[in-house]
Amino acid sequence: MSGIYIHIPFCKQACNYCDFHFSTSLLNKDALVKSILTEIDLRKNYLPDKTIETIYFGGGTPSLLSEKESFLILEKIYKLYNVSKDAEITFECNPDDLLDDKLRELKRLEVNRLSIGLQSFNEEELVWMNRAHTAKESEFSVKRAQDKGFENITIDLIYGSKFSNITNWKKTLDKAIVLDVKHISSYNLTIEEKTKLGHDLKAKKETAIDDEKSAELFLEMIDRLEKHNFVHYEISNFGKEGYFSIHNSNYWKGKHYIGLGPSAHSFDGMSRQWNVSNNNLYSKRISENKEAYFEKEILTEKERFNEYILTSLRTIWGVELGYLKSNFNDEFVKIFLKQVELFIQTKTIAVNNQTYTLTEKGKLLADKIASELFV
Repeated sequence: MSGIYIHIPFCKQACNYCDFHFSTSLLNKDALVKSILTEIDLRKNYLPDKTIETIYFGGGTPSLLSEKESFLILEKIYKLYNVSKDAEITFECNPDDLLDDKLRELKRLEVNRLSIGLQSFNEEELVWMNRAHTAKESEFSVKRAQDKGFENITIDLIYGSKFSNITNWKKTLDKAIVLDVKHISSYNLTIEEKTKLGHDLKAKKETAIDDEKSAELFLEMIDRLEKHNFVHYEISNFGKEGYFSIHNSNYWKGKHYIGLGPSAHSFDGMSRQWNVSNNNLYSKRISENKEAYFEKEILTEKERFNEYILTSLRTIWGVELGYLKSNFNDEFVKIFLKQVELFIQTKTIAVNNQTYTLTEKGKLLADKIASELFV
């Protein structure tokens, strides 16, 4: 089973924290969609004999696509790939786009999972982030989607900003719980250098995120959501049973995927490739049928081992000793077994049936622990 990711690099306005590839000009949207359609043709043999289990429209803001544009992309994918009859089809949306007409469009397109970028229910914080929607739209967009028959809904929330405190965060989580969404992705705000927040930090107009405060909010989130039947199945993701993100879970499990559109990444098990992060250059090179629209690297065994440790350790499925022994050389396995003992002793990693997972204490140090287990 494999997945397809389509990067739609357009937004109404730039969020102050975002460093993803996007453009606020929609002038070249038609040309970009045509280029994505051409890339689908060019990539039809990238994953031979693989059934497509998930299709994910990400961005950017895919909800800025017209129904016809979305249909043409899906039509071509279904024509050229073997797509599972019950494939998970996810569409990322902003709350202000999810009006009745857009929701009816998505139903007609047979989208069965919505990812709504709420980020916050706090009006002042949304303005500070430069989001295009209001706090009321955050709430109403979910209710409208549910009224139109969308059950599989995930929302994004951000914590750790200067507006975050334990009282406000509890209210935010409680509001999400009351909305009865089935999945929540929640990220600690990081200030990236090339964003507006990054520039403001450098100019001392903003202050760095407080790690202790973020840790407190993170632990509160785990406790509160787990009490309401959410499973903390990946560091930043909580889902009710039967509503985990299949697409993202497959990334963490090392399954193969195709990334379409500028800046999108692909993985075939042995190599990674990524498309150029420039809309005009991407379209130009695609039209010339040149492989120059992407770069590619063949992964060494060491790189594949480290990636497996990094992604698997973030999940409830953990690092499986049997998988390590079957897929990597004995020396790598010996190094892992020696290094992991320290984390078992400090109770940051637990082992059960030869599977290694992070404890709650370990989840606060996930990236650091993973790096210590690299070869």
